[in-house]
Amino acid sequence: MTAGNPFHAKPIMIVAGEQSGDLHGSNLVKAMRRIDPSLRFYGIGGRKMQEAGVELMADAADMAVVGLTEVAGKLGMILGVMRRMKQALKDRKPPLLILIDYPDFNLILGKTAKKNGVRIFYYISPQIWAWRKGRIEKIRKIVDKMAVILPFEEPFYRQAGMDVTFVGHPLLDAVKKKYPRSEAFRKFDLREGITTIGLLPGSRQGEVARLLPVMLKAAGILMQRRPSVQFILPLADALDRDFVEKMIRQESVPVRVIPNEIYDVVGVCDIAVVASGTATLETALLGTAMVIIYKVSPLSYRIGAKIIRVTHIGLANLIAGKTIVPELIQHDANPDRIAEEVMDILGNETRMHWIKEELNRIREKLGGAGASERAARLACDLL
Repeated sequence: MTAGNPFHAKPIMIVAGEQSGDLHGSNLVKAMRRIDPSLRFYGIGGRKMQEAGVELMADAADMAVVGLTEVAGKLGMILGVMRRMKQALKDRKPPLLILIDYPDFNLILGKTAKKNGVRIFYYISPQIWAWRKGRIEKIRKIVDKMAVILPFEEPFYRQAGMDVTFVGHPLLDAVKKKYPRSEAFRKFDLREGITTIGLLPGSRQGEVARLLPVMLKAAGILMQRRPSVQFILPLADALDRDFVEKMIRQESVPVRVIPNEIYDVVGVCDIAVVASGTATLETALLGTAMVIIYKVSPLSYRIGAKIIRVTHIGLANLIAGKTIVPELIQHDANPDRIAEEVMDILGNETRMHWIKEELNRIREKLGGAGASERAARLACDLL
């Protein structure tokens, strides 16, 4: 890539359909612009990508779904966005399409891009090592360069004949607390010296609607068993605060809701109940013990149980290659079991110490800092 390349004036299309993708996409965009300030970006993302200068054609928060059956309710909207994106490929003729996770949408868009001569950089690969491995041939045909963020993904894709590089995990740069612990307690109006439990029900409205009531009922049980306890919930960017607080009022459990401060919130917690997803790795990198829960519609669960081929669902356990923190899936993700697991960890000093030690080892497996910069260089090399 040279400074005089006429491609520089052309906008780059980028697609991130989830909140975690929005974070990583924003950091990638900023890193690419540090390499070449003339680059311009448009596509799908959230608030963070918009703040990084991406022209949004659709909001990732509107497109995020969990479970195979949950797609149906948003299918019309998603197909409409797909049509606009395909037209934008033809109209703007970007030299590069950057895809971030979100495979069911991105692989279809990528096929159209490939037909139009657009090079494709896939950052944060689809988790096909967990399910639907047959997609790897489709990915190989359309992707020019794959940048993966988990160490075991590189040999998986390389064996399929793909040009792939492990860049490290971008959360190593992002997960940082801003405040000392005592200052965070004051800022969040929490009492020091009593047990603090975090509730992280996810970043998608449908996911929160399923999981937060279960978490709140578990919180009620924990209040009965452990009177000196307080609850705090870091509000995801894509969630409406009124939507969350309405559910909290219905369960009559005191929970402090804090927007835009997830890392400091999790950092003050003694333990957290966390929806399966990126938040489990963020919690692990902060060294906070957790109980992971996962719950989808009954049909989605039955379908998923037949095709998912991994022994763990939580990223912390997946990366460690063993069970560090408990995972409660579907019927096991009920208030009594959640409360039981939380109480067991809090009441067992040896287990708590072991969990924290194992969580600290996860960082060592994720590569060094600078994943966004390494990915940005790979992407710019395609221009």
